[in-house]
Amino acid sequence: MGMFGASGLLLGAVSCTFFLAANSLYSSSDDVIELTPTNFNKEVIQSDSLWLVEFYAPWCGHCQRLTPEWKKAATALKGVVKVGAVDADKHQSLGGQYGVRGFPTIKIFGSNKNKAEDYQGGRTSEAIVDAALSTLRSLVKDRLSGRSGGYSSGKQNSQESGGGDKKDVIELTDDNFDKNVVNSDDVWLVEFYAPWCGHCKNLEPEWAAAATEVKEQTKGKVKLAAVDATVNQMLASRYGIRGFPTIKIFQKGEDPVDYDGGRTRSDIVARALDLFSESAPQPELLEIIDENIVKSTCDAHQLCVIAVLPHILDTGAAGRNSYLEVMLKMADKYKKKMWGWLWTEAGAQSELENALGIGGFGYPAMAAVNARKMKFALLKGSFSEQGINEFLRELSFGRGSTAPVGGGGFPKINTVEPWDGKDGELPVEDDIDLSDVDLEDWDKDEL
Repeated sequence: MGMFGASGLLLGAVSCTFFLAANSLYSSSDDVIELTPTNFNKEVIQSDSLWLVEFYAPWCGHCQRLTPEWKKAATALKGVVKVGAVDADKHQSLGGQYGVRGFPTIKIFGSNKNKAEDYQGGRTSEAIVDAALSTLRSLVKDRLSGRSGGYSSGKQNSQESGGGDKKDVIELTDDNFDKNVVNSDDVWLVEFYAPWCGHCKNLEPEWAAAATEVKEQTKGKVKLAAVDATVNQMLASRYGIRGFPTIKIFQKGEDPVDYDGGRTRSDIVARALDLFSESAPQPELLEIIDENIVKSTCDAHQLCVIAVLPHILDTGAAGRNSYLEVMLKMADKYKKKMWGWLWTEAGAQSELENALGIGGFGYPAMAAVNARKMKFALLKGSFSEQGINEFLRELSFGRGSTAPVGGGGFPKINTVEPWDGKDGELPVEDDIDLSDVDLEDWDKDEL
């Protein structure tokens, strides 16, 4: 399994027990309710209570720091607001369903449980409790004024909202289809329907509820649309629509494919979120210009991939950009892994190089660091698409040889000026007067 595997089996017996204990940040003695795919629907979605839910990973430093505050808030809010936690590293499907991209992510489940809101406030127990109480206040006021009765499940939701509120389903026609869909960078799920068709009527509330949730979860990057195929016959014949409803998936630069999944809101949302993660933007590749960049990137991701590129005078801008290009390609290829990506110039972060066993030669070099275990693996092959792909593939299977980070913790990171994107300039040296130098001494062997 190696250090990147999910289990801690290779650690000695002593650390093994510690590792198992550290596996979950909460226990049954806390007031924080542990949530899993098995109990989430019953506890949260079908509940009338207001819920604050933290999605965390046990290895994430920011999550570990939040834990005591989250427990404090849970105790303070006991019997008033429910406070839960999901190990989203273990239950990735649940994290994925709510578009969790980094840790910790906190979501507020209010009156409409199908529309979770992101909590953007501070990470102290006071800030968390304040946010919970102000949300609670507006939820109760809404109920008082007769708005939103607190949906208890997806099915009821469809009926309560008058056959599904279709505001987020985009109506497409022969005239506006190409402009909206064909040249779009977004992913489109398009339902071709006929007004008289019974199956279409059954799908309508589910499609409408899914449209709203998908819009929220993907910030509008995945869109749900509908085409009345009896009116827009040009489209129906272009895409060979034979029966109703037919759902097709459109992605830029690809032929449309049939959606053949389930017809419930949750099935549709799950497929849409899969498509979203496949088409998600590639991760950022950041230059290490200060300690904060290293800490925040390596703390929030399971692995951070760090490249040390040759000095600018050795490669010029064109050479450096071609290395960065290779890294970006690999970051894109492995984007579903949600790793962090960093680079620095040879010599700029010498303590970091020493800690990763790179120091002083053999550039470009690359290491993948697991900040939770303070272990790293070094790229042994070539710094090329093929070499890096081999290296990362081994890591993603939990293989590859690893070593502890020198010094057992992150070394000192220097604050440096970011690269300006230009070729380097040689430093201007003072003219040296050679008349005093005794050239005779140069033949001797002594240093």
